[in-house]
Amino acid sequence: MHRSRLAALVIDSQREEKSSAIDFWAGALGWPGHETDEKYGKLATPSDQPDVLIQQVDHPSRVHLDIETDDIDAEVARLEKLGATVVERLERWTVMEAPTGHRFCVVHPQRSDFDDADSVNVWP
Repeated sequence: MHRSRLAALVIDSQREEKSSAIDFWAGALGWPGHETDEKYGKLATPSDQPDVLIQQVDHPSRVHLDIETDDIDAEVARLEKLGATVVERLERWTVMEAPTGHRFCVVHPQRSDFDDADSVNVWP
């Protein structure tokens, strides 16, 4: 048995656009934003909602989801049964692609309430 849920909506932005992307999405969504390090920014979302991250990337700008789980291998296997494929396995997460071509990441728990939240799915 393992658990998972949506952790974050990640807005990928070109290197030179990261600061302006943080400013835009903070204004658009009404949550303050700040840079967390040289590669990431974060909006101050309410604790009961997924994180909104701005990630500096070298590929074209797009949006992807992060699914957090307490067992990456089990969650990847579950998603493969639904038709997703592994694009790349990294040290701390796995990049996958949905049957529709949309990419997403399977990550370790990111939000502090993962262990106690009722909104986490429990899978056999």
